[in-house]
Amino acid sequence: MPRVSFTTNLKRHVDCAEQVVDGETVSAALDKVFESHPKLRNYILDDQGSLHRHMAIIVNGEAITDRSNLAHPVNKDDEIYVMQALSGG
Repeated sequence: MPRVSFTTNLKRHVDCAEQVVDGETVSAALDKVFESHPKLRNYILDDQGSLHRHMAIIVNGEAITDRSNLAHPVNKDDEIYVMQALSGG
């Protein structure tokens, strides 16, 4: 089952310890996390279910490109890392 972890700055706002969850896509894995941490959803996703502009999801060291559907496939040994994306100059 994929492992989902979060940056320290997200943990300051919402209790979101690392979790191992069922799911064959990033979206399915996050849905499992949101079941136990519903407040986390608003920090990560917008009202349309897309990834917020200043968030990034990394799977096994590579950023996902599907920010709308989060349909990136994941395997049982994959690591999903959710973080705030940096912007500015």
